[in-house]
Amino acid sequence: MDEEENPRDGTREGAGNSTSDDTAADADSGVPSTDTSDGDGSADGASVADDVSSEDSVSPEDGGDDVSPEDIDIQASIGPDADAPDEDLDQHKDPDVGLDKVVLNDDEGSKGLFDDLLAGEPIFENKEVLRPSYTPHELPHRTDQINQMATILVSALRGETPSNILIYGKTGTGKTASAKFVSQELESTSQKYDVPCEVEYINCEVTDTQYRVLAQLANKFIEKNVERIEAEQERLDEMRTRATEDPNALEDTPYDSIAELDERAAELDDDADEMETVPMTGWPTDRVYTTFFDAVDYKERVVVIMLDEIDKLVEKSGDDTLYNLSRMNSELDNSRISIMGISNDLKFTDFLDPRVKSSLGEEEIVFPPYDANQLRDILQHRADVAFKPGALTDDVIPLCAAFAAQEHGDARRALDLLRTAGELAERGQADTVEEAHVRQAQDKIELDRVVEVVRTLPTQSKIVLFAIILLEKNGVRNINTGEVFNIYKRLCEEIDADVLTQRRVTDLISELDMLGIVNAVVVSKGRYGRTKEISLSVPIDETEAVLLTDSRLGDIESAQPFVQARFDN
Repeated sequence: MDEEENPRDGTREGAGNSTSDDTAADADSGVPSTDTSDGDGSADGASVADDVSSEDSVSPEDGGDDVSPEDIDIQASIGPDADAPDEDLDQHKDPDVGLDKVVLNDDEGSKGLFDDLLAGEPIFENKEVLRPSYTPHELPHRTDQINQMATILVSALRGETPSNILIYGKTGTGKTASAKFVSQELESTSQKYDVPCEVEYINCEVTDTQYRVLAQLANKFIEKNVERIEAEQERLDEMRTRATEDPNALEDTPYDSIAELDERAAELDDDADEMETVPMTGWPTDRVYTTFFDAVDYKERVVVIMLDEIDKLVEKSGDDTLYNLSRMNSELDNSRISIMGISNDLKFTDFLDPRVKSSLGEEEIVFPPYDANQLRDILQHRADVAFKPGALTDDVIPLCAAFAAQEHGDARRALDLLRTAGELAERGQADTVEEAHVRQAQDKIELDRVVEVVRTLPTQSKIVLFAIILLEKNGVRNINTGEVFNIYKRLCEEIDADVLTQRRVTDLISELDMLGIVNAVVVSKGRYGRTKEISLSVPIDETEAVLLTDSRLGDIESAQPFVQARFDN
């Protein structure tokens, strides 16, 4: 049927009649239609916004004319076409809207994983001040020991060899912090007076063999030597450039000609080529020692080698390292070496060769434990920097000091306690650190300490401790060494481990007692002699769980038969 133009709305009837009816229905309902075609296929340029703002426009609710498709500008309604040229796109940009005002998926109801944790106000100003690795600018109650160290080491600033120093003291008495403080002062003063003096720090609990100690020291000095060579080569290049432009530029230098500059540069290149770093394994020990010797003696300097936890080095590798280091000065031409050893064990020198002991222990400094008042001063000094003002209640620092004073005056323990209490308060989004947080921190640190100590025990010590736990779990009280040894043997057979002698097992029990894991008391049995009565000093379930994480102990499917064997024996 032929199409006729509808005089009412300008649409055409015929083949597209159903569409026209839908469009008219949409117009009658006030819903804008997306069909904008008129008779010739063109779109009306008047936009909806223009119609609404017009004075004579009337909404359908007011009884005015219906909005027809010709009254709607689709381009203005949905924005520019994606295929439109850039200049057309620019016409539709809002000049007041930038990328910084665009928010994607702005849903106020959804929060990320860390949003709630970041919602509270932080309690700490600088938490690093409370960590053991931090070296403070002032060490309360250690002035005497610091002055004693400075008196010994001042000879290094005169180009002389300082006496070797051994520093003793229990854990957390400020030994390492004081030694590092003095070392920093020594190096800064040496730079001030242009005296070649260097301090090298080695933690022997980590670097615990002669090879590793010598390799680490050698590589440190090789690195410094290479930096020195590169700096001197740069100066030579500058001097050569000036001498090329001005023949008199070398008058105030040690070199008379460009040829001498080139000769010295060639020597430095050869020296740099010979500076081969030591791998952490693979070389003979004598080659490592020779490399370290040459690296130290490359230029004139006084070197202080600080060996922290020196007793661990002696325990693992004997005294060969200390013997070689203490005898080096008789062979060095340019440098001088002094050793500063730090130890928690006052008796470790008893196991040294007499020659090493006499040369190493020239000066001894003892660090006594802190008392509660001294710990309070230390904590207050750190807390002023670590926490925001008003973050601590008045009873927090005294309580931390009291807890630490009970454990032999350990300042490190006191600082850990204060830091952990602050972390617990911050996690709970509390405004201040209170006494309850300190008591929670005390329980948490105690358990963490037990877990760490037990986890790092040697395998044989773990087996002995596991035997004690099995006995206690089965109701055995006043456990003696023989009972532990019987269970220990069965456990070793089960996991195919070497069986130590009963005397050695007794020594391992004593070591566990020293660590505070068990309590071993020597009890007299009259004419039957003496024996050790053993009991656990740590939580039994947590300790057993840590032991079972060891792959060898974890293979034991049922421990009950081994405990029953105790009664059979």
